[in-house]
Amino acid sequence: MKAIVLDSFGPPENLKVRNIVPALVPGPGQVLVALSSAGVNPVETYQRSGNYAKLPSLPWTPGKDGAGTVEAVGEGVTRVAPGARVWLAGSVTGTYASHCLVAEADAVPLPAHVPLAAGAALGSSYLTAWRALAAAGCAAGKSVFVHGASGGVGLAAVQLARFLGATPIIGSASTAAGRAAVVDAGASLAVDHSADDVVRAVLDGTGQAGADVVVEMLMDKNAAADMALVARGGTIAVVGNRGSADGVNFRALMQREARIVGVMLAGATAEEKAAAIAAITAGLERGVLTPKVNAAAAFPLEAAAAAHVEVIEHARGTAGKVTLAL
Repeated sequence: MKAIVLDSFGPPENLKVRNIVPALVPGPGQVLVALSSAGVNPVETYQRSGNYAKLPSLPWTPGKDGAGTVEAVGEGVTRVAPGARVWLAGSVTGTYASHCLVAEADAVPLPAHVPLAAGAALGSSYLTAWRALAAAGCAAGKSVFVHGASGGVGLAAVQLARFLGATPIIGSASTAAGRAAVVDAGASLAVDHSADDVVRAVLDGTGQAGADVVVEMLMDKNAAADMALVARGGTIAVVGNRGSADGVNFRALMQREARIVGVMLAGATAEEKAAAIAAITAGLERGVLTPKVNAAAAFPLEAAAAAHVEVIEHARGTAGKVTLAL
């Protein structure tokens, strides 16, 4: 099988394609998946660079997200069979590869109407978005603002908020294509966070009440704005941060008696993860959830280094998931 292998932490160019032998064999409770597509996430770039709290052992094949076809199953597996189309809610081995091993519970049947390429946009993005909305108490009638809504997690959060009955749903994106994708995902309003007065736009869009739920992708940049636009008693769920937010005044948070909660997918319990998978499955089956891949940012496996640059710099646009076509 072919796979990306990292032998030493450092720049994207350290990601190399190799032919791996022997072939993977599923153990008890495991599933072997022939991957069609893999999702690329920012966290994998931090791990690759060596700039992350918990680093993988080397050599390492990155990736947890993907979609493909079950090729073989290990002893005791009953939920899926060879030939089944699945998306991955996690993996035992890395997904930047032609094949990977997955725990049975993480090989989730993909509805027939969802393309395998789109299935790679589920996984971490939708599971993280669900956890953020759940942690913030998102429910029918709640107002939601997704700050940075055109990427994988952002679009998932917009769609899942609509699935939960939240209203209004407001999202932000820096490009026209990104804002169009946000509206297409179910937002009632999309604003340009690179040019517009985001605080005013959210307050105006919520009748000056502010957003009950804020899902934040870059807290170090947006903390002050989020605290100024969150509703009284509301919650800011932080799913992304790339540095410190020095000089931020928390008085606005105090005045609103709002709260900030951090969210990491790795912290989910088995029960929380199962609930998220069940919700995502229901949303897919009803056609409410439509995972979006950035067609301009679908790279071949050999271009994994370029995919790592793209998922941070967004030179090919911000609308949808960056993927590897396998």
